[in-house]
Amino acid sequence: MDHDANDALHPDTLAVHAGRADLEELGVHALPIDLSTTNPLTDIDSGGESYERLAGGGSLAEGASPVYQRLWNPTTARYEEALATLEGADAAVAFSSGMAAITAVIMAAAQEGKRHVVALRPIYGGTDYILAKQLLGTTTTYVTSVDEISAAITDETGIVIAETPANPTLELTSLDELVAAAGSVPLAIDNTFATPVLQQPLSHGAAFSIHSATKYIGGHGDVLGGIVATDDAWATRIRGIRALTGALSHPLASYLSHRGLSTLPLRVRQQQANAQALADALVAMPGVEKVMYPGLAECDPKGLVGTQMSGPGSMMAIDVGSFERAAHVAQSTKLFTHAVSLGGVDSLVQHPASLTHRPVAAEAKPNAGVLRLSIGLENADDLIADLRQALASA
Repeated sequence: MDHDANDALHPDTLAVHAGRADLEELGVHALPIDLSTTNPLTDIDSGGESYERLAGGGSLAEGASPVYQRLWNPTTARYEEALATLEGADAAVAFSSGMAAITAVIMAAAQEGKRHVVALRPIYGGTDYILAKQLLGTTTTYVTSVDEISAAITDETGIVIAETPANPTLELTSLDELVAAAGSVPLAIDNTFATPVLQQPLSHGAAFSIHSATKYIGGHGDVLGGIVATDDAWATRIRGIRALTGALSHPLASYLSHRGLSTLPLRVRQQQANAQALADALVAMPGVEKVMYPGLAECDPKGLVGTQMSGPGSMMAIDVGSFERAAHVAQSTKLFTHAVSLGGVDSLVQHPASLTHRPVAAEAKPNAGVLRLSIGLENADDLIADLRQALASA
């Protein structure tokens, strides 16, 4: 599917058909899974040439051997094409986890000796932690508003990293303002909460749109993965890092993620409708001090929902006042599973300060009374009733 053809199709149609162009030629209807770890070589010279090309991040040449699964796999390649289509990107690169994806992006940006990172908080705790610990040989300047980014950039800055909606407090940031503040420095956006159904950062000028595919893309809590949408030049560099560090998405994970894309628009819209109903109810519910959800006007002062994002999504956070109350509510729900992760068909509740954001610096932790809610496909009235009884007993 070329870009011109894609422009005429709705996202729901693209989600079903993207990355499947070769199925008719293969004589199959469902996505095939190729689990081969190694591939026959036609001869020594061409095999060596293909290895060198793929290990350097190049694409598979026509008629060439893929050589080895760590370098290239057809199941993963179809999934990458599909995600790139939904993001409006030249290419996508799939990884074994979301953290492997963000790691490769940071490494790629630092390859030319620019080892300084500017990171806008709040961001996912894992990203915050890997930057703070300098595990990749980078240094980081943290900022808390777009207005601080330009001043934080130096000649050594290789990348600006941000997340909108932010994890876990759902703060919204203008992508246009982020791109302007970053200037010539590439901007990486964690797009996990929004998904490509609701937001396409590359269309605003971001260099990378990063997803933990474990979340909404897989959608069923049974696959671990990450994926980066970007342009061809960055994709080549990132694929080379992936090939040499061994972080390729396993074919089965790629298959499950690609299959998840087919229903992604439907799931996102229904979960979003449930979340809006829940947020409206929580605002007036006893025991809730604050509701953080992009679908509430007070949480979107710049009107980014409806412009930058086509909808508010299905993630939210509530502040119930104290750690003790938060712990009680998390343990007292019947339909919300107390667990990490998000974006699946079932609803989850999590206490970020003691889980995903536990390792980060004190100034980056959310309030102890904050609970993060991932809203699933259950009936909204049942979810409302479940939270009401949990709050009432706290």
